[in-house]
Amino acid sequence: MGKPEEVMSENLIIRPMEPEDVERVSQIEAECFTMPWSAAAYRDVLKDEKYLYLVAVIDGQVAGMCGVTNILGEGDINNVAVTEKYRGQGIAFAMLSELICRGEAFGITEFTLEVRVSNASAIHVYEKLGFRSEGIRPGFYEKPVEDAMIMWRRQTVPAITT
Repeated sequence: MGKPEEVMSENLIIRPMEPEDVERVSQIEAECFTMPWSAAAYRDVLKDEKYLYLVAVIDGQVAGMCGVTNILGEGDINNVAVTEKYRGQGIAFAMLSELICRGEAFGITEFTLEVRVSNASAIHVYEKLGFRSEGIRPGFYEKPVEDAMIMWRRQTVPAITT
């Protein structure tokens, strides 16, 4: 897989999301997405064993989050967000690498996600992690309306080692 992208802070911790993270995670969600999940939705996710959500903590502050739903061994990556201050510094790559490792231990063998076709930086990160485009969902996103690229990370990709 190669060496992970360099992360800006040596104080980066990636850990499971806890109930006390929910308010900050929902703020990041609102900052990053036009149709954000609510704090209540994240509280529900934490109660359901089919979800795995991680946060990136830098210098004691939640700076990003990502999550996956285990659907019979397939992992649907639902959300990936990093607060603007820390974008472009390898945090999404680090979080997703950890999410994939933990997801595999969780019984997930393949991962999928949708990404806006215009989000070149996210697509680049996903490709570095072994995801490949397998189609387009027309009009998938609202506010603004945009197509989504469907990406998969299939079993043929070697496991990430940390």
